[in-house]
Amino acid sequence: MAEVTITIDGKIYPIACDDGQESRVRALGSYIDQRLRDLGNAGANSKSQLMVLTALLLADEVFDLRDAVSQNANTNIPQNSFSQQDEVEITTAISKLASRVDHLVKRVQKA
Repeated sequence: MAEVTITIDGKIYPIACDDGQESRVRALGSYIDQRLRDLGNAGANSKSQLMVLTALLLADEVFDLRDAVSQNANTNIPQNSFSQQDEVEITTAISKLASRVDHLVKRVQKA
């Protein structure tokens, strides 16, 4: 069993996870922290209310994704057969390509 620390709203939390899942837990913590910051205070009267609003926002995202998957299953659209690791590698490759394209665009604009 591994343990990682994540930071949400400036507070550090030790989290136990299965070996090999450390980067996933860190990414999830980072995502939650970012969504919390995106909401800002959003009219919340307290930190706990802000956390509840963030949890509701994340649950809404999950429900939307579940509905989308259900619609895809009902329309016989094939689901991708990529593993989680494949998706990470593809996302990383796309990000690197996007950076290279941005760099090339800047070089062309200077010329």
